[in-house]
Amino acid sequence: MPSAMPSPCSAPCILAALLFLWAQAQAQNEPAKIQLRLAGSKRKHNEGRVEVYYNGEWGTVCDDDFSIYAATVVCRELGYVEAVSWSPSAKFGQGEGRIWLDNVHCTGREVTLAECSSNGFGVSDCKHSEDVGVVCSTRRIPGFRFVGALANNVENLNIQVEDVRIRAILSWQRKRIPVTEGFVEVREGGRWRQICNEAWTPTNSRVICGMFGFPGEKKYNMKVYKMVAMRRKNKYWGHSVNCTGNEAHVSNCRLGPPPTKKGNSTCALGMPVVVSCVPGRVFAPTPVTGFRKAYRQEQPLVRLKGGAVVGEGRVEVLKNGEWGTVCDDNWDLRSATVVCRELGFGSAKEALTGGRMGQGMGPVHMNEVECSGFEKSITECYFNRDSLGCSHEEDAGVRCNVPAMGFQERVRLSGGRNPYEGRVEVLAERNGSLVWGTVCSDSWGTLEATVVCRQLGLGFANHAFQETWYWPGDVSADTVVMSGVRCSGTEMSLSHCLHHGKYIHCPKGGGRFSAGVSCSDTAPDLVLNPQMVEQTTYLEDRPMFMLQCAHEENCLSSSAQGASASDYRRLLRFSSQIHNNGHADFRPKASHHSWIWHECHRHYHSMEVFTHYDLFSLNGSKVAEGHKASFCLEDSECDEGIEKRYACANFGPQGITVGCWDTYRHDIDCQWIDITDVKPGDYIFQVAINPNYEVAESDYSNNIMKCRCRYDGYRIWTYNCHIGGSLSFETDDTFPGLRTNQLSYR
Repeated sequence: MPSAMPSPCSAPCILAALLFLWAQAQAQNEPAKIQLRLAGSKRKHNEGRVEVYYNGEWGTVCDDDFSIYAATVVCRELGYVEAVSWSPSAKFGQGEGRIWLDNVHCTGREVTLAECSSNGFGVSDCKHSEDVGVVCSTRRIPGFRFVGALANNVENLNIQVEDVRIRAILSWQRKRIPVTEGFVEVREGGRWRQICNEAWTPTNSRVICGMFGFPGEKKYNMKVYKMVAMRRKNKYWGHSVNCTGNEAHVSNCRLGPPPTKKGNSTCALGMPVVVSCVPGRVFAPTPVTGFRKAYRQEQPLVRLKGGAVVGEGRVEVLKNGEWGTVCDDNWDLRSATVVCRELGFGSAKEALTGGRMGQGMGPVHMNEVECSGFEKSITECYFNRDSLGCSHEEDAGVRCNVPAMGFQERVRLSGGRNPYEGRVEVLAERNGSLVWGTVCSDSWGTLEATVVCRQLGLGFANHAFQETWYWPGDVSADTVVMSGVRCSGTEMSLSHCLHHGKYIHCPKGGGRFSAGVSCSDTAPDLVLNPQMVEQTTYLEDRPMFMLQCAHEENCLSSSAQGASASDYRRLLRFSSQIHNNGHADFRPKASHHSWIWHECHRHYHSMEVFTHYDLFSLNGSKVAEGHKASFCLEDSECDEGIEKRYACANFGPQGITVGCWDTYRHDIDCQWIDITDVKPGDYIFQVAINPNYEVAESDYSNNIMKCRCRYDGYRIWTYNCHIGGSLSFETDDTFPGLRTNQLSYR
């Protein structure tokens, strides 16, 4: 009997088998479902240790074979446009748990890190000291992803939200700038949707307010919003949010459970989320201008210095009457956010390190700062009182979220070769309508240009121009709509400076004589060393026949005009050491071809007045004065590792390099004040650098130095020398006259 033969498979049977095998292959090739987040000691929301959620557990990625291509995949998976860099060796701190991925190889075109080749999940010979970190660009792919979401629902968390806003609902709120209260709405798929308030908490409101530049939240009239919600058809987002209150952005919050659904309603037990934020004092809204000018308040304990725009700068704290800096050891977003909220801003966008906002000159008051994020002041945070050795190269800084005031939309630069320069055109009300026009260039200078660059978010002023014929601008905006502009340099908008108002007075007219500016991301910052002045001050009696060159350059008092060659002048002499602590070289305003040759001293003057030297009585009256032309502006010495770039020898270029200083020795002509006619007594000795603001700087407040001075007719004592703004209000008020050199010589 023949053996049993397998029955032949029909065509449908073969097709089913092939489909089964193809499905198995696809399942094997399909990347695992993972979720990513950035963790660790972050200083920005877009950087951190790479952590992977897989198989119900968070773990890290080893730095072996990691590349910028892998970093790009990580950043794009997190919703950022690209990767800026990646860091090995646990730069953002060591993680915990499993090391999920090792020897990761990516081409950069993968959609998820799980598509890249590796040893396989959980297969690694690394330690957490090798955890990899990435820095992503701040620009996001249209739509961003909520991260750190619920652990049991990873597959369904690819949620793209294009924008978040606070929408003012009540009519009286719509007229206020900034918007501080209204519905919280998210845009998904091109449509705005409200969030159901069933699971909403005050910590969620705190994060929303911080995002929009407000330090805190407050209660609101619930009844009014219930009435509004009942009269309209609300479209709700299908998710809730669960924040801790420390997140820099709502995208860093976890997703909560979906709202209760009853029938067709997705928010059966609640209504749309409403937040009411408390603006900082400077941003308190008014119905008309949207701005209330600051008034002098009690002495703050924290301040920001050296920033180009409002809400950014080097962090300085007041201790024992003296301002000092904060070391960047352990500096992170939580500590930076405490500073931002304390100063009336929102949460921190960035925690800056390495003296990115310029170096301070005083003591380093705090090191290894650790905040919970809910302190009222950074002075309440823990810090290491015993940790010493921090230099100003490690000064910490912040960039804070600030409210949208609309200032940037009321000014523009026109006709320039790039977005950083051009003729200044402002939006002004004329005959009941808003029109664009130019600004009169009479009295236009560096301080006014500084305000324009800040208002546009273009950094620091580089130059101020009183003629703009080479920048034609918009022909329809040739008419002058603002004149008599005088700024202190600290205003947030040009409209906050003094100006003529409705009645324009501009003899030159607009057009080619309109005001113009050029802006820059960086600027120099000159600071005088007060200790050197104090240590080198002395008196010298010098005969007139040895002062002829100085006399020609007006370095003596007026009584020297009739003096004979044998008469003596009494000179208060000293050395000065001027540091450039900024981020750009200090260069004279005038170009080399326009420098002035002085035959007597046989040198060029690149700035006619570089410093002012003054002696004041205790009631603030000037009793003697001097000035210093920058006949030789050069790098005398530099910090370690920095090369000198400027030297006056052989008519070379003049300037002061970043990290270098120019020393004017006490025995140089004009490095003095002629006090021949001064009577014995107590005085204030003052030095002001760049007094006419000819060259733009990141901070003018530290350009001045003051000392106590006692003169008995034979000897002179100089003591308590300090730079402007280095002491508390109370201490500085004991020195009469101006606190800083703001508007001191205008």
